Amino acid sequence: MTRPTRGATRVGMVAARCRPEIGGIEAHVGEVAGRLAGRGIEVEVLTTDRSGRLPRVERVGGAGGYVVRRFRAWPRERDWYLSPGLAWAVLRGRHDLVHVQGVHTLVPPLAMLAALARRAPYVLTFHTGGSSSALRERSRGLQFRLLAPLLRRAATLVGVSVFEARRFDDVLGEPGRVRLVRNGGTLPPVASAPVPDPDLVLSVGRLERYKGHHRAVAALPHLLERRPGARLEILGSGPYEPELRALAAELGVADRVTIRFVPPTDRAAMAATLAGAGVVVLLSDYEAHPVAVMEALAAGRPVVVSRTSGLTELAEAGWARAVEPDADAATTAAAIAAQLADPVQPPASALPTWEDCVDGLVDVYDTALAREGRAVVVAAG
Repeated sequence: MTRPTRGATRVGMVAARCRPEIGGIEAHVGEVAGRLAGRGIEVEVLTTDRSGRLPRVERVGGAGGYVVRRFRAWPRERDWYLSPGLAWAVLRGRHDLVHVQGVHTLVPPLAMLAALARRAPYVLTFHTGGSSSALRERSRGLQFRLLAPLLRRAATLVGVSVFEARRFDDVLGEPGRVRLVRNGGTLPPVASAPVPDPDLVLSVGRLERYKGHHRAVAALPHLLERRPGARLEILGSGPYEPELRALAAELGVADRVTIRFVPPTDRAAMAATLAGAGVVVLLSDYEAHPVAVMEALAAGRPVVVSRTSGLTELAEAGWARAVEPDADAATTAAAIAAQLADPVQPPASALPTWEDCVDGLVDVYDTALAREGRAVVVAAG
């Protein structure tokens, strides 16, 4: 017989960053936290702010939304995210369940240790990503093995793709240990949806080398041979922008390449931008299950990806066209041209939604709390 919690279930959702900062984890947290709160679960997002400029406490979505609490993290110029205040908040919190989002920074191990210290059940969603640092990429295996004892103590582990689930099943030596809960991609409806521009190529993602925007720039001269009106718009911000602009100038296509940023909180603008593209590309070295691609597919746009990491299964499912990660620029251009002329696309009914994602998370929470003799309880009304 299960023993319900008093009042609604309280979930402490821990992430190194959240909106308005950009990224896949940030988008995931924003989408699921609001929907969980809408189902009557009390959600408190515990996150960091290295800048010191964001609100310390913020309620998102009004009275029926969720609370964000931000804590300082150090060092300010590095992405280690050492935040004793956040760990202390988990330790002192009254959450029925702690949900750790992400695995790369110092936030996850400290949050898991704090949850263990107060004997609170915790779940972790991996959200693995790439890095422009070759050293970091080579050290990932060691990092994950060092985290394995804490991962084994989790009530449930969640992967956002089959690739990610299998990767950590192998790390832990426990086949089937990781649950699959995919990201959604639902965007708000566009009041006056633009007609897709058959010559517009969108490359989406933070401006880091590993995201592969340079591959789209390199392919553009070859694409212009097939489609003289082709243009490339790179959607994102980050430190790699000068190199991308220099490459476009070197290849003589600077007048055909634009780089701009859409605020992650402006979902309507993102929906309109994606809807107006002829094709969306993500030629990244590593992605687990990219929100940007899921949003492009939800907007009905054809996609080209690199055949690597979790992107491979998107191609195998018939959701996208793929090129090999070492493909030359002409081959990449040919794949983009093919997707514009004869797109490979999934039916809308095949795509996971954010509601599907939240259904999966509620089931994960139920499983975790059942081990404590409890169940997920939602607020009345």
